[in-house]
Parts: sequence; structure tokens; C-alpha cells
Amino acid sequence: MTRTPPVALRPLLADDVVVCAQIFRDAIEALTGEDYDVGQQEAWASAADDLDAFGARLGKALTIVAVEDGEVVGFASLEGNETFDMLYVAPDASGRGVATTLSDAIEKLAGARGTKVLSVKASDTALPFFMDRGYEPRERATVHRAGQWLASTTMTKALEPPQTSGQGRPS
Repeated sequence: MTRTPPVALRPLLADDVVVCAQIFRDAIEALTGEDYDVGQQEAWASAADDLDAFGARLGKALTIVAVEDGEVVGFASLEGNETFDMLYVAPDASGRGVATTLSDAIEKLAGARGTKVLSVKASDTALPFFMDRGYEPRERATVHRAGQWLASTTMTKALEPPQTSGQGRPS
């Protein structure tokens, strides 16, 4: 059986903003249809219409991208040290562990920065993914975007402190 090599992770580069915006749009349109109607999907995806603003949002956070065969196939961002802000995977890379790899990295980065509890505003589509990772629902909310109401759930997860190697340093 041939195994797919794991994706590589690296920091966001300025040139990645356009492809990340496309992944954002494509993921919303292709993967959220069971939970959001077309109007809601269009309103949600419209957040990437202004590339400068979208790039600024990614740039103000610690954003990492997943690369497979030289192509960006997903991205995730940590806002501040305590908010898992964005997690999007290209639809053709969905189901191959890209979201898990990105999430593992964001959680490790947050933990290494001293975060004890990580929060995320999960879409209804992402809710089961985050629940499977140990996040607990805390609060339902709706936001008004481009004339549509979009529901999400704020979830939290207690992070394990970084392992130390007897000398007080992370191992």
C-alpha cells in the first residue's frame, strides 16, 4: 500500500495570500453546503474579496501553510496566543490529514507560548472536527456578514504544558 507523504508546514509568505484566499473560498463553497445555504456561503466567502484586508488578517496572526508537492493545500492561524482563528483546506486535499496536521501545529505553537486554554469559533461544519480533537462547546453565536446570518460555536480546549527534559526546557 502506498502512503501519501505528510504535508510540509511553513510560515505564510506574502505570495501565499492569493492562494489562501482561493482555498478559503473553495473550502466554503465545496465543504459547507450541508450546514449553510448558498447565500450564507457567498457572504462568508466574501471575506476574501478584499485581498489586502484578507492578507492583513492572515499577517497579523501567526499563520502557517500546508504544502504538498510544492502547492499550498491549506492554512491555519493563531491570533494572539489563545485563539485558533482560521483553518481551511483545499477541497481536493480534504480527508487526507491536512487539517489535523495544521491543528496539531497550531496547538503546539500555542502551548509553547504558554497558552493554557485555546479557543476557536467553529463553523457548524467544523464543529465535529474540533469536538473530536477535545474542544468543548461553550457558546453559540451568530454574526451578520454581507446580509446573511452565520452561526458558529465558541469552543475551548485545555492544552497540555510543553514537555520538559529535566532541565526546565521544553524537549
